[in-house]
Amino acid sequence: MCIIFFKFDPRPVSKNAYRLILAANRDEFYHRPSKVADFWGNNNEVLSGLDMEEGKEGGTWLGISTRGKLAALTNYLQPRQDRDARGRGELVTHFLTTDMDSLSYLKKVSAEGHLYNGFNLIAADLSTEKGDVICYYGNRGEPEPVVLAPGTYGLSNALLETPWKKLCFGKQLFLEAVERSQALPKDVLIAQLLHVLNNDEAQLPDPAIEDQGREYVQPFLSKYAAVCVRCPGYGTRTNTIILVDADGHVTFTERSMLDKDPSCWETSTHEFKLQ
Repeated sequence: MCIIFFKFDPRPVSKNAYRLILAANRDEFYHRPSKVADFWGNNNEVLSGLDMEEGKEGGTWLGISTRGKLAALTNYLQPRQDRDARGRGELVTHFLTTDMDSLSYLKKVSAEGHLYNGFNLIAADLSTEKGDVICYYGNRGEPEPVVLAPGTYGLSNALLETPWKKLCFGKQLFLEAVERSQALPKDVLIAQLLHVLNNDEAQLPDPAIEDQGREYVQPFLSKYAAVCVRCPGYGTRTNTIILVDADGHVTFTERSMLDKDPSCWETSTHEFKLQ
């Protein structure tokens, strides 16, 4: 389970405005090994966390490159997983390292979507000169990817903009922070967005989650009904904020759980200019 909120405006009128504001949570088992966000070894172009689960090494849920490629993934809530399906995290890493544009890449992915368990994939080309393009594809939805119009979106573990209560609730909190963004110092905006991502108020009852996950155990499913998920051994492990300003300056802030301990976190920030 994960959740992503993002607003993009490729040509902001004000120099103080952001072209992209993205706030995302990664929910995962605490024991699943992973690396915190950093530039990849000898590849100083790509910045992301990395999954280190055996057989899934090198996959990721969210990343950005200095060339302006950005991708983010959520799993689609489905009762039965195909254990032989391909690892979904590779969908993000492949895009971050390819020369294909976002729409062409998602068209390729859509032809192979049946090889994976349910997923949603956001792929973006951020270009100061050409203007930003953000595309979406979910392999449990329409057969073709779509180019998104500028605006504000929410994505959880159903298709894009599916109105789960926690998504609508979190998106409203996100919008309130975004509407103040031009008047706020950057560090204050980031703090407010992290506050949104750590809201653990369960939005219940939610018939939409219950219907999609009807084969799950009911008390377990209700734990998923908050923006920030907190269960024994499972929950929100990573908060990520990405800001891209009018000049192409990127601020990538990650807050990560340490040692499988929900009371222990560290925050790191990477900044660079899009090439």
